[in-house]
Amino acid sequence: MPLPTDSTQAMITFLEHLEVERNLSQLTIRNYGHYLRRFNDWFQAKGHADITELDPDLLRSYRLFLARYVDKNDQSLSKKTQSFHMIALRSWLKWLVKNDVKVMNPEKIDLPKGESQSMKFLNLEQLERLFEQPDLSSPIGIRDRTMLEVLFSTGLRVSELVSLNRDQVDLSRKEFGVIGKGRKPRVVFLSDRAVEWLQKLFDSREDNWRPVFVRYAQRKPDLLADGEEMRLTTRSVQRIVDHYCRRARLPIKITPHGLRHSFATDLLFNGAGLRDVQEMLGHKNIATTQIYTHVTQPQLRKVHERFHSTELPVIPDNTDKQK
Repeated sequence: MPLPTDSTQAMITFLEHLEVERNLSQLTIRNYGHYLRRFNDWFQAKGHADITELDPDLLRSYRLFLARYVDKNDQSLSKKTQSFHMIALRSWLKWLVKNDVKVMNPEKIDLPKGESQSMKFLNLEQLERLFEQPDLSSPIGIRDRTMLEVLFSTGLRVSELVSLNRDQVDLSRKEFGVIGKGRKPRVVFLSDRAVEWLQKLFDSREDNWRPVFVRYAQRKPDLLADGEEMRLTTRSVQRIVDHYCRRARLPIKITPHGLRHSFATDLLFNGAGLRDVQEMLGHKNIATTQIYTHVTQPQLRKVHERFHSTELPVIPDNTDKQK
């Protein structure tokens, strides 16, 4: 059965393909849906309903629309966000081509050049200042200190952290498994400090809820439930980390992802290989891990200084022999 070329139906079918056949996460599918719906709304507002009608001139007009887009809060789209729109559109077109739909060649879509951003991470002294901020006399403080320790110990993505359940975590083996980006499984290891704080967190809890990190409500929660409604959200974790960064008066604004950068930077600085860090971070491609060359380059300099000769060997004069 041929695929529909009606842009709305073709988009819905593609999103269903991502969910059923590609087995992508709901967050990824939601993001694809957001970017493609914006395109589809624009496309239909221009008087088009068939995706085969998209051509280079229309594409150029759409890119201009994204570049000039301003929302109700007077916020424009960054180059990175514009790039995400193009990535989603190109993926959709590639899938249509693969299914013999005669659409515009997806290779004609060039991605916008990204805005250069310096990668933010904390050194050990700054991390200790951050860890000291939670008030350990309260359950919230114990939860937050544990959260910070686990983020730095494991390099988890914030989405992986909030989805963590108690029955996943093996404190005796100091490890647990996660399903990361692209549904890729990996094993995550805990430091002794992180194990100690997780044990304190579990000991301080009176509930048997599944989530490791939960919110504390003013009203008395249902202790017999599974606690799913009490699970922290990614936005909550971002706000918590930002709160303690400001309290610690750190020189840079750090995020949960910044703690992931700090984890990777610490590993490389202490001699871990790039391939090992790739596995621990759950990166599909080594190219993604290579953003940490700011660490490996000083290490290479040390290797160069240690092993490269500073003096050239004396070359014997064989002039007489040659005569």
